[in-house]
Amino acid sequence: MANGDAILKALAKSKHEKVKVAIVDLDGILRGKYLQKEKFLSAAESGFGFCNVVFGWDSGDVCYDNATYTGWHTGYPDALARIDPSTYRTVPWDDHVPFFLGDFDLDVCPRNLLKSVLGRARKAGFSPRCGVEYEWFNFRETPQSLAAKGHADPEPLTPGMFGYSVLRSSLNQPYFAALMDQLRAFGVPLEGLHTETGPGVFEAAIRFSDALEAADRASLFKTAVKEIAYRHGVVATFMAKWNQKLPGCGGHIHLSLWDAAGRRNVFHDGRDPDRMSAPFKSYLAGQLRCLPEILPLFAPTVNSYKRLVDGFWSPTKPTWGIDNRTTAFRVIPGSEKSTRVEVRIGGADFNPYLAVAAAVASGLYGIQKGLKLTDKPIVGSAYQESKIPRLPRTLAEATDRLSESKIARELFGDGFVDHFVRTRRWEWSQFADAVTNWELQRYFEII
Repeated sequence: MANGDAILKALAKSKHEKVKVAIVDLDGILRGKYLQKEKFLSAAESGFGFCNVVFGWDSGDVCYDNATYTGWHTGYPDALARIDPSTYRTVPWDDHVPFFLGDFDLDVCPRNLLKSVLGRARKAGFSPRCGVEYEWFNFRETPQSLAAKGHADPEPLTPGMFGYSVLRSSLNQPYFAALMDQLRAFGVPLEGLHTETGPGVFEAAIRFSDALEAADRASLFKTAVKEIAYRHGVVATFMAKWNQKLPGCGGHIHLSLWDAAGRRNVFHDGRDPDRMSAPFKSYLAGQLRCLPEILPLFAPTVNSYKRLVDGFWSPTKPTWGIDNRTTAFRVIPGSEKSTRVEVRIGGADFNPYLAVAAAVASGLYGIQKGLKLTDKPIVGSAYQESKIPRLPRTLAEATDRLSESKIARELFGDGFVDHFVRTRRWEWSQFADAVTNWELQRYFEII
């Protein structure tokens, strides 16, 4: 905490009179507030109260009626949030106000869950490193204009399909430049930014780091992009699939496992034809084994499963391959530093803390259980691999698998699994009760 103490002492002497703090809820949404500096410094020492409804409502602020951790029956008391001084950064587009992340010592807290998983990794002698990539669509809209048109027919930032386009990035150069420069100044450095295939869609690769920092950066990235976009007359969406006819938005995790000292990439073995070590193969076997039972941690919304369809750059089965982008796990056999696995199953709508926790915990499960990688790598299209069962097709099916999974409870504990299952069942029930545009178009006149 010496570094943390130094940060807080410097802040106490600074000219800043307010501080912004935030936590991340179960849906990966940043929930925060401004604090006066004196209040913040007190909170940094002893914690501060944050209404526990942040783990008791959905993304629309509607309270769950099926939760036991919190609910109307509890009166929604405060839970104790702890500020993590190591997350300190300033917000360039908000007068450089100091910013900190916090979390809760609770089973249901996503950041706390990841810290627990990483603690188990350290005890096993490993140090995971990650880098997250996001795809997202951009529209020439405002929140008000979108609401006025019922979120129908939003105007894309640019027309047509034009991946890796120098023209499109030049056309929106001020926005592109702001993303690169302001995200770096915010402590969320990008390794790359380019247009993807689709009208107004971008992809960014966030620079890799240790796993907790990677999840912090990924969480902050989404909110930061939305705030920067607002300032350029743009609304950004990280929905997994906003349009049936267009590719979805992925949230990909590049992951490697290092020794406790952080000097050796445990995944790399130069003597292996694919440069995969024995621990790497067991790690990957664990990920393949666990994926069908923990899918909601990668695909947490009803919309997530609209992305997971054949032929749209999204995996639909628990598969792996060497540099194969149709598989759920893409092995990248690089150098001693760069050998890694890309976890491609997640959409841009995932909660980074839960997705990284799932990617790490399932791999450690494979190592600890001594699992063997018996499945051969997929060559060509994984969509045509008929012998491998398909992953759950809906959030309801996937949540049932999670609820019944002994592996999930071993990896994440009953407290988290039970609460998360209730929140996903709530999400599905809200969808099941909704009257959709598809139903109106199909039945209104004809039926």
